[in-house]
Amino acid sequence: MKNSLLTTAPRILLGLIFLVGAIDGFSFIFTGSHLIHPPTSDKGLAFEAGLKAAGFFWPLMKTVEMVGSLCLLTNKAPVLGLALLSPIITVIVLFHLVLNPGGIPVALILVAASGSLAYQYRSNLISLAQSPAKRDA
Repeated sequence: MKNSLLTTAPRILLGLIFLVGAIDGFSFIFTGSHLIHPPTSDKGLAFEAGLKAAGFFWPLMKTVEMVGSLCLLTNKAPVLGLALLSPIITVIVLFHLVLNPGGIPVALILVAASGSLAYQYRSNLISLAQSPAKRDA
């Protein structure tokens, strides 16, 4: 795939956003405190507390974020990185739309960057949705 600005810039941006998020999440896991924590509504804090209280979910989510961000930043399997991060991006966008409207600008950045990458990698992503018979033909 041609390495254009429309691919590289959103790939690096998403990779950095999720790398910082993963590092912050692991900081919380190991120290009990966040390195950064943007202003969050009371409902948003309750949702985040629920994710952390589940025990396994917060470390799993932060591990997926780390792997996805490294795939994007190293440009090794960036489509896998985008596929791993897409469900997390969806939850983040819905989180900001429903529970924490102050974060809508961040949600829009995630939508724009991931949408741009999805468009650039569309042939790879379409093949994921096809049945094996159609891929082999």
